[in-house]
Amino acid sequence: MPKPQTGTLTQSPKAVRFWSWIAGAFLIIVLDQITKIYFEGNLQYGERWHVLPFFDFTLLYNPGAAFSFLADSQGWQRWFFTAIALGATGLIVYLLRRSPTQTLFCASLMCILGGAVGNVIDRVQHGHVIDFLLFYWNNWYFPAFNVADIAITCGAILLVLDELLRMRRHKRKPEEPA
Repeated sequence: MPKPQTGTLTQSPKAVRFWSWIAGAFLIIVLDQITKIYFEGNLQYGERWHVLPFFDFTLLYNPGAAFSFLADSQGWQRWFFTAIALGATGLIVYLLRRSPTQTLFCASLMCILGGAVGNVIDRVQHGHVIDFLLFYWNNWYFPAFNVADIAITCGAILLVLDELLRMRRHKRKPEEPA
């Protein structure tokens, strides 16, 4: 019987699924970076383009984290948040490789991975994250955000949903005798 060739182009279904999740994260990163480049090239800092009575495009920089957490610090937060995101990236890639067939779980990780890397690129390249989406109502403003933030938020929601569904499946499973 002939030996299987090494280095052939055939991959296991798990490997294909893993690389599909990585490709999805890469698409999020590309979309995030393209939109940031566009708005940074077409708006001045603080300028706003009115789109709807409750939504504007704007150009703002966030040296902190979500909701400008630690934005007023002396600059150390840039590397702190970069290190956290890189650590999370390593963990997410490990989890995607370990269980690429868990669709909802991996979709959530893909979104978080794409968003985290998109914002890390900004932190390393600019020292801050570029935000351009601004929702408001009268005098109330939601903090400006970007595509990476949307991906991270969607990923977090999907992760919670996946866990709730997992707990529900586990609860429905009949107890095994001891």
